[in-house]
Amino acid sequence: MLTNTRHIRVQWGDCDPAGIVFYPRYFEWFDACTILLFEKATGMTKIAMLEKYGGAGLALLEARASFKVASHYGEDIQIETTVKEFRRSSFFVEHKVTKGGALALEGFETRLWTKRDPADARRIKSAPMPAEVLAGFRRT
Repeated sequence: MLTNTRHIRVQWGDCDPAGIVFYPRYFEWFDACTILLFEKATGMTKIAMLEKYGGAGLALLEARASFKVASHYGEDIQIETTVKEFRRSSFFVEHKVTKGGALALEGFETRLWTKRDPADARRIKSAPMPAEVLAGFRRT
């Protein structure tokens, strides 16, 4: 399955007063990494992909992380992102954060491909993942 790796140098603004990455930053990075993975799979920006396929977004249903080793100001980390499983409209994303080659953190997201509800454009609802998007993930 397709993967994407993002390299990050931890900045002071990413950290708590002790110089350790403040945990919500990981979830912000995970969100960006999921978008980057879809951009890699489709060759389009997220907004272009959603417009082309009539999507409303990649809704987040669940997010969790298992912390192994803290990351600190000035350190370089890598986040490897992959979709572990696609279902009709939901999909499961895994993020592996490494630093110096060692696993520092694992993150998990359950997401949903959505489109606007035709009965009420202010609402979104699940929709099948477009076949062309899925095909982009199966290319290696």
